[in-house]
Amino acid sequence: MFSKQAKSNNKAPARIEPLPTPMAAAPSEPARRAPPKVASLLSADLTIEGGVTGEGELQIDGVVKGDVRVGRLTVGETGHVEGSVYAEAVEVRGRVVGAITSKQVRLYGTSYVDGDITHEQLAMETGAFFQGRSLKFQRPAPAPSQPAPHPEHLAIAKSAG
Repeated sequence: MFSKQAKSNNKAPARIEPLPTPMAAAPSEPARRAPPKVASLLSADLTIEGGVTGEGELQIDGVVKGDVRVGRLTVGETGHVEGSVYAEAVEVRGRVVGAITSKQVRLYGTSYVDGDITHEQLAMETGAFFQGRSLKFQRPAPAPSQPAPHPEHLAIAKSAG
């Protein structure tokens, strides 16, 4: 079943084969996922005067005096925003003085918000301070389809007027 092969004494150098090169991905193959993005952090000892804009996630533990427009925003307990906030999701543990527009808003017990909140979902813990209006996103109602007026009706309307 098993047999030993005779060893040959001629020592040929080992041949190293190069690794196969990856072929270009075909369009039908799913694209590889990008690594998850890490949230940017504005530490407690920093102050930004001006707007902050981006697509990713931002945690503010310092102060921003200007509008903030990001994908996801967390205002830490020491964080302070003086301006409007626009994001997909907003969590507030600190202070926001200005309007918040977001699909999901969560106000923790340590939060202080002075401004209107426009949202789809709003959650508030006991102890959260909120002064302003809570405005739910209004989805526009589909307009009823009306047929175009006939040309003869237009002629009658013009002659009557």
